[in-house]
Amino acid sequence: MTESKKPEENQEVNASAAPQSSAPIAPPGTPVDASPEEIEAALAANEAESADALTVALAEVATLKAKAADLQDQILRSAAEVQNIRRRSEEDVSKARKYAVESFAESLLPVMDSLTAGLAIQNASNEQLREGAEATLRQLKSALERNKVIEINPAQGEAMDPSKHQAIQVVPAPEDSTQAEGTIVAVLQKGFTIAERTLRPALVTVAAAK
Repeated sequence: MTESKKPEENQEVNASAAPQSSAPIAPPGTPVDASPEEIEAALAANEAESADALTVALAEVATLKAKAADLQDQILRSAAEVQNIRRRSEEDVSKARKYAVESFAESLLPVMDSLTAGLAIQNASNEQLREGAEATLRQLKSALERNKVIEINPAQGEAMDPSKHQAIQVVPAPEDSTQAEGTIVAVLQKGFTIAERTLRPALVTVAAAK
């Protein structure tokens, strides 16, 4: 009989075919001698902590999203309010200008009425004409003052103020006067201010050096 060939005793075993351990990997901090049950309990605890941490993180994200949405809403509301305030301010300025013109025009109507009535008088005497002109002038001054238009009429000897007076001539001071150099000698034309701003400076002469 033919003898069957025996497999070689030293035949190499494929390392990949070796059985692998199915023991769970212990999480950090687990005792070296921990049993498989203890390792599984530690893994379950770690998974629970991870789940709790994820839940907290998701809650924080949701809170931040809600705050961001609230801030965005506040920004939009603030922008709309600013736009409304700007529009109302523009309307108020426009109305104020319109009202100011209407008020000034209304205050001048009595002046026009007086002039019209004076011109309607036939054969008026010089005295009547003068009285009518003076009355009309008083009405005009009153209308200007109501609209904050005030005369600039400095007295003789008053110090010159370049913001309200315009010197057009330097003249000798009166002989019997102790008027200082640069002070006002005479007013040639009255000036006016409106709301404390010079509308027209007064034309004046000032004293020369002695």
